[in-house]
Amino acid sequence: MSPRLTLAEQNDRFRSVMQIPQFEASELKGRHLITRGVAALPPVAQIEIIAKVRDFNVFTEENDPYGEHDFGAIEHEGVGTIFWKIDYYDLDYEMGSPDPSDPSVTRRVLTIMLASEY
Repeated sequence: MSPRLTLAEQNDRFRSVMQIPQFEASELKGRHLITRGVAALPPVAQIEIIAKVRDFNVFTEENDPYGEHDFGAIEHEGVGTIFWKIDYYDLDYEMGSPDPSDPSVTRRVLTIMLASEY
């Protein structure tokens, strides 16, 4: 394995710190977003959903065919299916990253959405 973390490891690290204060700079830069549908849910539901996404670890060949840990689906009582996905952008968030595995040229965007918004 290369000295850099794999995409899956990077994505797991990026997702695992979502909405948790960070006191040290991370090499993995990016944004965590929720859609309007998720934002319209009660605050407690939003917190629970974010925690489920942060802790998600049920990756299989069926739901993660490329082994990148960049997409997942969870169920939330009273809401239904929630999707989350990670996209890779260049440093200005204008185009795709030239090398998603290189944190020096990549910014991640993790989006949490209702399945109906996909």
